[in-house]
Formats: sequence, structure tokens, C-alpha cells
Amino acid sequence: MAEIIDLSNPEVFHSALEPVADKLLTRHLNTAKEWFPHELVPYSLGETFGKGYEWSESESTVKDPAVRAALFVNLLTEDNLPYYFRDIQRMFGMDGAFGTWNKRWTAEEGRHSIAIRDYLIATRAVDPIQLERARMAQVSGGETPSPESPLVGCVYVSLQELATRIAHRNTGNRLPDDSGKEVMKKVANDENLHYLFYKDLAKAAIQIDPSSMVIAMKEVVENFEMPGTGIIDFDAHSKRIAYSGIFGMNELVHDVFNPVIDKQWNVWNLENLSPAAEVAREGLAKVLEIKSRVARIEKSKREKYKKESTDVA
Repeated sequence: MAEIIDLSNPEVFHSALEPVADKLLTRHLNTAKEWFPHELVPYSLGETFGKGYEWSESESTVKDPAVRAALFVNLLTEDNLPYYFRDIQRMFGMDGAFGTWNKRWTAEEGRHSIAIRDYLIATRAVDPIQLERARMAQVSGGETPSPESPLVGCVYVSLQELATRIAHRNTGNRLPDDSGKEVMKKVANDENLHYLFYKDLAKAAIQIDPSSMVIAMKEVVENFEMPGTGIIDFDAHSKRIAYSGIFGMNELVHDVFNPVIDKQWNVWNLENLSPAAEVAREGLAKVLEIKSRVARIEKSKREKYKKESTDVA
């Protein structure tokens, strides 16, 4: 009979998954492609901002307010990087492959905020004063989803990185210029590699301790929040982004939760689960059904939003 390993113990999690993290880190470093924000940003569109400058919406090359909201939220989410680093360090430690991964991931995420901010400022896509004040408020507040354990954290970051990739890519697809599209494409590509690291780390954890992972999945999906909850007017921005079809519950359920939990982690076919894990799996199915109903409601609101936007235009 195979030894039962309980990954809910952080020390056991680290020791059992360190070799996996090392292999995934090597894969990431061999796959990731170097890119330079300064080669993508259209600096020639920029102008010197004088003291007392007041932004006008007419200056923006991005006319869709939902796309501007998405860019605003996407950037401020990236700006909260110090707190994500802290949480990953707390969950996974700073030694060995996990520590090396965290530092590499931080460097790549920092590049995202540089590229997106430079693009927004050069093109005057959003109000730079509003953006900076929101950045100060966001980072000063330091509000982030903070998983309590590496097990829950592993599930959360897998789903969150994929969601972030989709949000960035969908935002880029709606930008009117090739420069913006390319910036968001590069950012989304990085996020995809981050997702693959965590998704496969979680898959390895499922093979070792499926019961603890199923319990973690139920907790994460039930309470899932995207990073950015501390952003000023986050709820209003999120609704605009969701109703416009860029990213909302519909994408979260159908493009993130379902394909990862079902196809990647094969949760419905896992065997020999503990009684608590069986209960959690049943609860997970119910939570996903509830969120699917919310997604359907959101989809109906998208039709109304689209009509209203068309009427205004």
C-alpha cells in the first residue's frame, strides 16, 4: 500500500514538491523569451506634461471606456507586486527552486507594469493624475488575496494566472493600435507561462495528495477574487469590464474554472478520496453551478450594455 502523504502540512508540501518546482523552473527558463518594453511603446506619440496638466478624454487613442477601465485595473493590479512577492514567499519560502522561481516571477511581473504604464502615458490613454493617485492608494493599502497555506495558494495562483492572461489578452485585442496590442500580447504570454508553472505544480500535488487538493479547490473557487480588490472604484470598473465582455464571471467559469478543474486536474474522476474530500468535491460542483448561473445573468446584462453603448455612439 502506497504511503499517504499529507500536503496540508507546509513542511511536507515544500519537501515533496521542491523537485517538481525545480523541473518546472528549468522548463520556464528554457521557454521564456526575452523582450523589451522600450521596443514596443510608441514614445513618438508622447508629449511633455506641463505642471497643472488636465487630461481630456478626447486625447485618448482608446475611445472605449470599458477598455480604458481594463487597462487601468490591469496596471494597478500589476503595481501591487510587492505584496504578491510577500505572499508567495510566505507560502513557498525563499530557498531552493521555490525561492528562485519567486524572484524570477517578480522580475517578469515588474516588466509588465513598466510596459503597460509607458504605453498608457505615451498614448494618453488614461488620465495620468488619476492613475498615479490610484497607484498610491492601491500600493499604500496593500490589499491582496492572501491564501493561508501553500496548498490553497497553489490552487489560487493557477486559476488567477490563467484569468489574468485572458484578461490581458482580451484587453489587447480591443486596442486600436498595433503597439498596444503587442504590449498586451507580450504580457499575456508571460502570464501564460506563469499559469503553466503553477497548474503543473498543482497537478503534481494532486497525484501526491488528491484529498487535500480537492478540499483546497473547493475553498478557492467558492471564495475566488481577482487581485485588484483594493483599487479605487474597483466594483464599478469590474462591472464595466465584465458587461463589455472583456472579462467577467462568464470567462472565469468557462475559460478558467471548468477547463482547469475538469480537463487539467480531472477532479471529477479522482479516486480514493477521503470522506471530507468527497464532501468538498460535491460542494465544488454546487459552487460551480451557482457561478454558472451568475455567468448567465451577466451574459444577459452584456446584451443590454452593448445596446446602450451602441445607442450612445
